Amino acid sequence: MAVDIHPTAIVAAGAQLGDGCRVGPYCVIGDQAKIGTGTALLSHVIVDGDTTLGEHCTIYPFACIGQQSQDLKFKGGKTRVVIGNNTTLREYVTVHQPTADNGLTAIGDNCTILAYSHVAHDCLLGNGIIMSNSNNLGGHVIVEDNAVIGGMSGVHQFVRIGTGAMIGATAKVVQDVVPFGLVDGNPANLISINKIGMQRHGKDADTIRAVQRAFKLLFRSNLTLDKATAAVQEELGQVPEVQAILDFIAKSERGLTRPK
Repeated sequence: MAVDIHPTAIVAAGAQLGDGCRVGPYCVIGDQAKIGTGTALLSHVIVDGDTTLGEHCTIYPFACIGQQSQDLKFKGGKTRVVIGNNTTLREYVTVHQPTADNGLTAIGDNCTILAYSHVAHDCLLGNGIIMSNSNNLGGHVIVEDNAVIGGMSGVHQFVRIGTGAMIGATAKVVQDVVPFGLVDGNPANLISINKIGMQRHGKDADTIRAVQRAFKLLFRSNLTLDKATAAVQEELGQVPEVQAILDFIAKSERGLTRPK
């Protein structure tokens, strides 16, 4: 299938465009850009730097992908931005280059990033993530698969958001959010598990009950975190979703978002 490039678009000679790509009015595509089969840049989109867009993505007007990090420590070097397949970036979304030489900023497959959201340098986003309007991720944020971030939320640099977690609208997230956690507030605090999200992703009733039990032991008991994790490991460690929570806690460097 032929590539469709609007006459007002500027596409550098070195850019690689897959079959069926559509490049709309006034787009600017840089020399190192690689755009996958069937991806559509609707209009006024900028793709800069060593940036790879996967197949069948849709990029809405005025999105800017792969431009220089805003980090004042940026000194140049070889940096990459990679976006997976079937991902949608809405109007005015920005996805920046990493700061350090040989760094990576990445967004996975089947993600939906809504208008005015910012994915900063060195962020790593998994698959199936939804970011609502005007979200801001600081540098080095990690967001695991199927997390949902509510509108106008801010996530501090180096924070990790676990798989299946949900961040309430306008939340200020300054510490790690465990898998399947539901957090809200400014600063954010842990409310409960994301039960609805787990159901939507096919988790059965036994799994959900196991995660609820783990949360009670970890965050609602009088046990220290070390004793609580040991108790959860002994009682529920055979449940993969619970083990994912325990592994996440063990690797946390910023500390955990907890209940008030």
